[in-house]
Amino acid sequence: MKIKDDFVLRKVADSYVVVPVNSLTLDFNGIINLNETGAFLFALLQKGAAKEDLLSKMLDEYEVSPEKASSDIDTFIQKAKDADLFE
Repeated sequence: MKIKDDFVLRKVADSYVVVPVNSLTLDFNGIINLNETGAFLFALLQKGAAKEDLLSKMLDEYEVSPEKASSDIDTFIQKAKDADLFE
């Protein structure tokens, strides 16, 4: 899975936001606020990471059970699909 190139992740103060650029500014109104974990997953998905990669890296980075991490990743992916963030 890969996030469309026309979405960029930025850290603003203590928050992470995703904003559209280029032609997507006409189709996508607003910004997406992410927490630290969401920003971590978003950055990996910008590089085209598969779910297995996301799970492996999340388990390396955070103290979380594999079941919880997998569930959280599924939720994040579904929300990203709903927002039409993927190519």
